[in-house]
Amino acid sequence: MPKIFGKDKQKVRIEELRALPDERLFARFAEGEAEAFGVLLERYRAPIYGFICRQISDSHAGEELTQEVFLRAIARAEQFRGDSRFSTWLYQIARNLAFDHLRRMKVRRHESLDAPDRRGGSESPRVDRLRSRDPGALEALMRAELREQLESAIAHLPDDQREVFLLRQVDGLAFGEIARVVDASENTVKSRMRYALLKLREELRQSHAADEGGRRESAHRDQEVRSPSQQNEETIVTKEAGESEPRQ
Repeated sequence: MPKIFGKDKQKVRIEELRALPDERLFARFAEGEAEAFGVLLERYRAPIYGFICRQISDSHAGEELTQEVFLRAIARAEQFRGDSRFSTWLYQIARNLAFDHLRRMKVRRHESLDAPDRRGGSESPRVDRLRSRDPGALEALMRAELREQLESAIAHLPDDQREVFLLRQVDGLAFGEIARVVDASENTVKSRMRYALLKLREELRQSHAADEGGRRESAHRDQEVRSPSQQNEETIVTKEAGESEPRQ
């Protein structure tokens, strides 16, 4: 059997660590194995960063708070007794830091769908960009519009309902884990989730109805401003299209 040296040996060691559960990794880190915490950082840096950013809506502060989460986990390694999952404990630290930040900054997220969309250098309202006649572009914009409507609806949920919804749907935590993270009973967490889903459904229904009303009004205005010659041309095109259909 060939011997493993240097970098290859280190690579095998890291792969072995990656196969271990979180709690065992953290225990080995507490015993002095630094590489074990590196694996935990690899697993949870992105999820914790996403969780914090969704809470505070500030990517720069999110990076700083994410770093602080792991620094606190290191500092409190001896306090972790394994009574809950490591991920639950880590989310609790992140949640407390995010709430502390919100209290300091008094941040409240209120995004408007009517605001100009400056991503990609565009200053036009998002709804105006749906007028593209390219079917592929239109489909992509409609998907983006739906996503933006959903994000706006989530942002308007009460804080406790939004938190539970995101922990469940985005971070994939079980209701029992969420209950420990937010310090509430599991039944309370399920109730918040149920009300969040109901509110989102109603918000999206109203948004869809408003969009349909806007499109009908726009189409009506376009009909009114068309000249008689344009209307006559469209009638001819429609007639020709009908005559070109195969007869039954």
